[in-house]
Amino acid sequence: MSTFQAPKGTYDLIPPDSAKFLAVREAISAPLRDSGYGYIETPGFENVELFARGVGESTDIVTKEMYTLTTKGGDQLALRPEGTASVLRAALEANLHKAGNLPVKLWYSGSYYRYERPQKGRYRHFSQVGAEAIGTEDPVLDAELIILADQAYRSLGLQQFRILLNSLGDRECRPVYREALQTFLRDLDLDEETRRRIEINPLRVLDDKRADVQKQLTDAPRLRDYLCDACKAYHEEVRALLTAAGVVYEDDEKLVRGLDYYTRTTFEFVHDGLGSQSAVGGGGRYDGLSEMIGGPALPSVGWALGVDRTVLALEAEGVELDLPVTTSVYAVPLGDEARRALFTVVTELRRAGVAADFAFGGRGLKGAMKSANRSGARYTLVAGERDLAEGVVQLKDMESGEQAAVGLADVVAELKTRLG
Repeated sequence: MSTFQAPKGTYDLIPPDSAKFLAVREAISAPLRDSGYGYIETPGFENVELFARGVGESTDIVTKEMYTLTTKGGDQLALRPEGTASVLRAALEANLHKAGNLPVKLWYSGSYYRYERPQKGRYRHFSQVGAEAIGTEDPVLDAELIILADQAYRSLGLQQFRILLNSLGDRECRPVYREALQTFLRDLDLDEETRRRIEINPLRVLDDKRADVQKQLTDAPRLRDYLCDACKAYHEEVRALLTAAGVVYEDDEKLVRGLDYYTRTTFEFVHDGLGSQSAVGGGGRYDGLSEMIGGPALPSVGWALGVDRTVLALEAEGVELDLPVTTSVYAVPLGDEARRALFTVVTELRRAGVAADFAFGGRGLKGAMKSANRSGARYTLVAGERDLAEGVVQLKDMESGEQAAVGLADVVAELKTRLG
């Protein structure tokens, strides 16, 4: 065992479990790639001010959870706690919005960092796949992203997730609701930290998970009663598009998400098999974020889905993923001459697109065959001096146990035929 361990609240992805994470990333990104979203990758750290402005100075992410550092040059940086602000910053810096083809549709995958209390489903280092559609205000775009996330989850075999949907209004109607909500909240029995939140971002009080707080919110003013006609029409169109596409959702008037930049459409994917940490992903529209970080007005919408939480959801449902084969053929040489001959065969198999591995280190037949079993190989190739003298190798079917001698010059073609 090493002297060192992974930092508290983090995890290492190691085989075979890491294959699940790769499969989830692939399943989530596949519908995006098929729908015009291009891949983007941003640095693991950004200027602290980017997140303070974009995510919101009142959020727990900025006030409590960001990992910050000061460089030798005096710059204040933060490990990225979320992806949207970084992606939008990169798109603005590269002037992608000026190319004349809006919306700019991007997807990304990576690790994110928040200093949280570690528990199952909530880590200080976590993995997400996200998508952003930048520069267009269109309910069809909101619906598209929700439908693509739903498609991704269903392609994985998930069934027991729910989609929560709400509208947060816009800069015209939300201030009126904000004032009404503040007036209501100020009369409640709340702790000092929550009272401070009332003055900064009262909508986030609605998202408080504590039972004693939720009990007092029963008669809170409802945002839908304050939506302007334009926001009502926009939200109804999103709902109609989802219904027409056969996507089931639930209206949730208290859904506000944890980031300040959301406007109008907001949504969350939850899975009841995960306990208190039920959210597996979510997102929404953020029409004013570009201006918050110094860019032009660029109405946008996006989401991020947690890879680790999706894996937990799959495990909760007992879904077994159809993972790609890592080894189809395992070569076991007996002697130096066989090592050279079989390594040449393995190299040819790999060039032909066959997943092949090799018994390294000069192990004996018994130990090498145990390794072949552990690798899950469908076939093994065994050769010793006598086999090579006859110009053959022994090809064994690991499922049936049948074994046959195959010409050394023919073994690649034979295996390609058997493996289809």
